[in-house]
Amino acid sequence: MKSLLVNRQDLKHNIKVIKEIAEKNGRSDNHKPLQIIAVVKGNGYGLGLVQYANFLIDNGINFLAVSTVEEAIKLREAGITTKILMLSSTAIEKEVELLANNNIIISIGSKDALQTAKKVASKFNKTIEAHLKIDTGFGRYGFCYNKKEEMLEILNEATKTDKTDETDKKQNMDNTNEINKMASIKITGTFSHFSLAFYEKDKFSKQQFDRFIDCIEFLKQNGIETGMLHICNSSAFLKYKEMRLNAVRVGSAFLGRLSIPNIYGLKKIGFLKSNVAEIKTLEKGYNVGYSNSYTTKAQTKIAIIPCGYADGYNVSVGRDMFRTIDKIRYIVRDMKDYFKKQDLYVEINGQKCKVLGRIGMYHVSADITGKDVNINDEVIFNVSPMYVDSSIRREYR
Repeated sequence: MKSLLVNRQDLKHNIKVIKEIAEKNGRSDNHKPLQIIAVVKGNGYGLGLVQYANFLIDNGINFLAVSTVEEAIKLREAGITTKILMLSSTAIEKEVELLANNNIIISIGSKDALQTAKKVASKFNKTIEAHLKIDTGFGRYGFCYNKKEEMLEILNEATKTDKTDETDKKQNMDNTNEINKMASIKITGTFSHFSLAFYEKDKFSKQQFDRFIDCIEFLKQNGIETGMLHICNSSAFLKYKEMRLNAVRVGSAFLGRLSIPNIYGLKKIGFLKSNVAEIKTLEKGYNVGYSNSYTTKAQTKIAIIPCGYADGYNVSVGRDMFRTIDKIRYIVRDMKDYFKKQDLYVEINGQKCKVLGRIGMYHVSADITGKDVNINDEVIFNVSPMYVDSSIRREYR
């Protein structure tokens, strides 16, 4: 049976390292401890949304963040009661209702989102907790940093309470009006998101940070409470101590799978496991796999393993950057890979075994010539947990 293995001790180690960095080197403008917001989007970065969230909570992380309504609701349905922030701003009324009624902190990044939130707050006679989202150059969710006056005008609506007229007040001597006054939006945080923090030579993050701080100061000067401030993702948290503010959002760092050099002793989390299904010996000159892409050079003993790209093995993000400089980087990288002849390997009984031929949808062939390998032996694949099919069991060991 296939499963995604999660080493409990290694994951505990990573959580401890990140908490220590936050405690020793965190900077909080209000002198409170640096808040770690654990991002558990994408099925908990592939580790299993509910399992992973509970593991984080059990190890002292008390604030989670997600990217979809479905993720937020699934956590609540699983009985998780800790704070949850919905990172994506939405103006869809049904979504805001679901979030509000499940005590999820929403993100507000537009006039439409704010108006929808106020409408829902009034409809259910409740105060909705929210974080403001500022777009400092990412071009996605959030109020644009260069339209501060417009942002202020929109946000001032959040301080208005729904009121009945004088006639209604005289006719209704009960608590109705008091409830209406409570129907509002409570801003408890403000955040933005870096677009290039993982780059080695990253000047744009400093620009984004300065834009964010400029917006925060402008809002505060005009009476808007901005609450907890956070802009750092995993890469920025580890690279830029001065940008940590009141909170940081940590996702990939917990998995030890960084886009920057890992100088922190973080351990890789999440490996795909399968088992040897068959063993056979092929004579010299025998083709292996689709397109006859590999031909044996001598008698070769192979293990056939029921695991392939449909399970997430050797899957990567597509090339979706089309600037001239990016195209040049792709070409250079491909040339280097060609001359390096980078082979793929799996691990069987602690032994590295070369993958032969093209990877199939659900099968891989590995060279086990001269190695001690038997039917049903465990096979370990180095994968990105994010790409492992969600139907595959997550096994915490």
